[in-house]
Amino acid sequence: MTEISGPGALRAGATAVVTEAYAFACMRCGYGWEQAYEIEHHVDADGRTFVLYVADGRIVPSPLSRPTCRSCDGHVVRILRPGRVASVRDAAHRERRVPAAGPVEAPWAQEGSAPLP
Repeated sequence: MTEISGPGALRAGATAVVTEAYAFACMRCGYGWEQAYEIEHHVDADGRTFVLYVADGRIVPSPLSRPTCRSCDGHVVRILRPGRVASVRDAAHRERRVPAAGPVEAPWAQEGSAPLP
């Protein structure tokens, strides 16, 4: 999900603000989470462009450079499109109806009769 904010949403010094969301899955512990970022585009005093990633009102490192698991602090993290973690959680919480196992019935033939197919 990418959205470009209009001029009313720009912060001091930002030339544009883009909102992007990502889903993350840790390959070490299995923890999954999602996070939205405001990506602020700026121009420094020398005319060079740079971006700041803002999550929950705080400037954070780019989630694409070296993501860290929120659960185990591991760095083997897979980045997914937004909504993937939520869809897996929803599927895991759905009720699953599995028929109870019962006795197995097998055909049998009386002594001296032909076997059943």
